[in-house]
Amino acid sequence: MGCWWRRMERDQPQDEVLIARIAQGEVEALASLYDRYGRLVYSLAMTMLRDRAAAEEVTQDAFLSLWRAAASYRAERGRVATWLWAIARHRAIDELRRLKNSQALSLDFSPDFQPGEVNPGESLEDASLMRLHVRRALAQLHEPQRRAIQLAYFRGLTQREIAEGLGEPLGTIKTRIRLGLHRLKQLLQREE
Repeated sequence: MGCWWRRMERDQPQDEVLIARIAQGEVEALASLYDRYGRLVYSLAMTMLRDRAAAEEVTQDAFLSLWRAAASYRAERGRVATWLWAIARHRAIDELRRLKNSQALSLDFSPDFQPGEVNPGESLEDASLMRLHVRRALAQLHEPQRRAIQLAYFRGLTQREIAEGLGEPLGTIKTRIRLGLHRLKQLLQREE
C-alpha cells in the first residue's frame, strides 16, 4: 500500500504527456486525465460546497478550463495534478461566492463529511488511511489554527472572510493558518 502523493509523483510524466496531447485537441487525453483525477476534483468540490449538483458543475468547469488552457501549462511551475487542483479550488470558491450572494453562508465545518476516494487509482483502504492521517493531524492542532485552516481550505473562505466571520484581526488569522499549515506538514511527515 503506497502513499497517494507518491503515486501522483510517479504519474507526473504521464500527466505531462496527456496535457501536451490535450493542448493538441485530443479528447481521449482529456478523458484519460478525467479518469485519473475526476473523483479527486469532485471530492474537493463536494467538501467545499456540500452540494452534489454544484460539485458536479465545478468538476466539469475545472476540466473544461484545463482543456482550454492546456497549452499554457508549464511543468517548471508545478505538477499537472496541482494545477488541476488549483483550477478546481478556484472554481469552487467562485461558486461559494455566487451562493453567498443568494443565501447566508454558514461558518460551520462538518468533520462528519466523508469525501470520496482522493485518488481514483488508489484503493479504498489507502484513501481511508490517508483521511485518517489527515484527521489525526488536524486534531492535534490548536483549535484556533484548526478552525482557520478548515474554513480556508474546506470551505473556501478568504482570510479576510474568516477574520470578519470570527471577529478576529486579519493578521491573527494569517498567522494561525501559516503556523497551522507548518505544524500540519510536520505531523503528516511523521505519519510516513
